Amino acid sequence: MKRILIATMLMIFSFGTVSAQSQAGSAGAQFLKIGVGSKYQAMGEAAVAVAGDVYSMYWNPAGLTGIENSEVSFTNVNYLLDIDLNYIGYAKRFEDIGVFGVSATLLSMDEQEITTFEEQEGTGDYYSATSYAIGLSFARRLTNRFSFGATVKYVGEKIHNEEASGIAIDFGTLLETGFRSLRLGMSITNMGPEMEFSGSDLMILHDDQSGEGANSPVSAELNTNPYDLPLVFRVGLAYDMEMGPNSILTLSGEVKHPNDGDQRGALGAQWGFKEQFFLRGGYKLNYDEEGLTLGGGVFTNLTGSTRMVVDYAWQDFGRLESTQRFSVGFTF
Repeated sequence: MKRILIATMLMIFSFGTVSAQSQAGSAGAQFLKIGVGSKYQAMGEAAVAVAGDVYSMYWNPAGLTGIENSEVSFTNVNYLLDIDLNYIGYAKRFEDIGVFGVSATLLSMDEQEITTFEEQEGTGDYYSATSYAIGLSFARRLTNRFSFGATVKYVGEKIHNEEASGIAIDFGTLLETGFRSLRLGMSITNMGPEMEFSGSDLMILHDDQSGEGANSPVSAELNTNPYDLPLVFRVGLAYDMEMGPNSILTLSGEVKHPNDGDQRGALGAQWGFKEQFFLRGGYKLNYDEEGLTLGGGVFTNLTGSTRMVVDYAWQDFGRLESTQRFSVGFTF
């Protein structure tokens, strides 16, 4: 119990730090804020207390303790403006040690033609932009009710010939309160130093005499402004209710505070029948465009020890229309 209290106090202290340093629009690497796992997207992203599979590595690493043996999952997000985000994760339980997991996220876009002030119709050359994160996670039950997890991520971004990289760390806790099925989850994600772009296009020849002196131009590099990672603190609750002999209704709620925006909330629900068929819905609170989310899933046996899950999510983006997400996973 003492360890539980200490971990909870550390999370609250971290939340206070995030709140004190909040600056709207100050963070980069925004792809880290695009959620993964169609199940949790369909529930409005109210996931910090309900995630218990491979996607826990994104929402709350402590949820990895819900994995009984091994899991692998893949998600494709058909995001806005022809941008795609793909995520793959694998996790395995090691008895008496804990659960280890690895994950990879890739955000990509189609090539765009380069334009300049002189050639506004295009130069004939093209550029592309990509962002990625590779993570290693670990989670363990510290008591029969309390779990702790952490993820270390290598984060990178590239725009044409310029790129930036850095290290980020996620922490999470999950507490089974002892009151029926009520669970409390907390996480803080994307803790790390600032990142800064560098590359060949920033190398120039500089003449500090503006052509009036006898000296030749010297090689120099243009500086870019460093930027913070999108630090996010989440806290939420989840509760299961039996609706009959074969169905369970899961309710979840979450509040999150980013370091580059206002505090936001989410509500989600999942109805499951025979632990095989699922319907989901959610709503995001205090978002500029995002709101209603809907989806469903199917969990089916492939062999005696292997099961496959297929999830779908639809999300309203207001004036930006909508996005769709598909996830496929296997437990074995």
